[in-house]
Amino acid sequence: MSLVILGINHRNAPLELLERMTIPAALVPKALADLAGRSYVSEAVLLSTCNRTEVYVHAEKFHGAYQDVRDFMAQFFQVAPEDFADHLYVFYGNEAVEHLFRVTAGLDSAVLGEHEIQGQVKHAWETAQEEEVVSRTLNDVFRHALEVGKRARTETEIGRHVTSVSQAAVVLAQEHLDSLEGRQLFVLGAGDMGGGMTAAAASAVHGLGDLVVASRTWARAQDLAERFAGRAVHLDEVDSELVNADVVFTSTSATSYMIEYGQMVDVMERRNGRELLIVDIAMPRDVDPAVHDITGVTVLDMGAVEAHTAAGRQSRLGEVDRVRTIIETEVLRHEQQQSVREAAPLISSFRGRAEEIRSGEMERFDTRLASLDDEQREVVEALTRGIIGKLMFEPTAKLKESADSPRGDRLGSALRELFDL
Repeated sequence: MSLVILGINHRNAPLELLERMTIPAALVPKALADLAGRSYVSEAVLLSTCNRTEVYVHAEKFHGAYQDVRDFMAQFFQVAPEDFADHLYVFYGNEAVEHLFRVTAGLDSAVLGEHEIQGQVKHAWETAQEEEVVSRTLNDVFRHALEVGKRARTETEIGRHVTSVSQAAVVLAQEHLDSLEGRQLFVLGAGDMGGGMTAAAASAVHGLGDLVVASRTWARAQDLAERFAGRAVHLDEVDSELVNADVVFTSTSATSYMIEYGQMVDVMERRNGRELLIVDIAMPRDVDPAVHDITGVTVLDMGAVEAHTAAGRQSRLGEVDRVRTIIETEVLRHEQQQSVREAAPLISSFRGRAEEIRSGEMERFDTRLASLDDEQREVVEALTRGIIGKLMFEPTAKLKESADSPRGDRLGSALRELFDL
């Protein structure tokens, strides 16, 4: 059994496909239950962000698990396998562990070294724990991945400068408008991304002209607005705020467009020629793609954010090698730890089998030993246990010593075969 990953991300799939295969947070428990019920899946974690959708499973058999997860994707997202098969990547065993470590360290993100992904990985794992669809294997690898992410950001400078998608979105808006100073900002969505963009905007300028926040959750909108001296509005007031805003940052978890074409045509007529910038980092997108064609509206989505941050990657490429070294070391350590853990049950089973044989022989000779008193009988028991212990010492010691090597695999296989373990 091993870790298997199937996924698509911003590097290998068009935005249109990626947003079709995004899992809203509210549906993750249902999706996990579906996965966990598949024949070859024993544990599962789902990671769905604005950059990727990945399925992590502990697999009974690789090919069976691959088919299970591919079928799950096709059925859950209502996308034909042939429409996403060419964009699907698959990792197995140590390659899967390495990929998870790379993701958590920020090497596989649109914004190199971003810190948001570590929290997203942690949340995905915690959700799987709450739904009781993970056990020792995925718990071990996700716990280790978070340690790797922490090491990458504390021991290298991979996360310096722009460190999140939220921050990159604000920087992109600043460059497009020259400055956010005195601008009226409308933030649509008060989750982690919305909060991140608001915080980044507030720290980037000496003073925001006005800050307005809207969210499907009124309490969240109020909390975010209060933290940054803004005001919260209800969703039925969105059109009025679109008329007044200079820039809109949107990042809701809605499954349908929050800003539609006809709505924006009316908004732009009411703006009397004033241009509007919309930065949409939601996945699926909050803004109808047709809005791009409306005169006076500029829409920047995740594709624009990724293109903008690509240039900044050059300054941090030297840190990538340092992070890769950390990852290589930690993948090897994880492999060693897993091998030792896997050897322990085998050794325990070996000892149990030996004791079963010893006890059986003692019972077989019970009538012949009937004349022995308790002290003499204990001597015989101790003698047989001692012989078994000495015979077992060398095999178990060698198995422990070589647990993380091909030799250990061979010894383990031989032990299972010889003693029918």
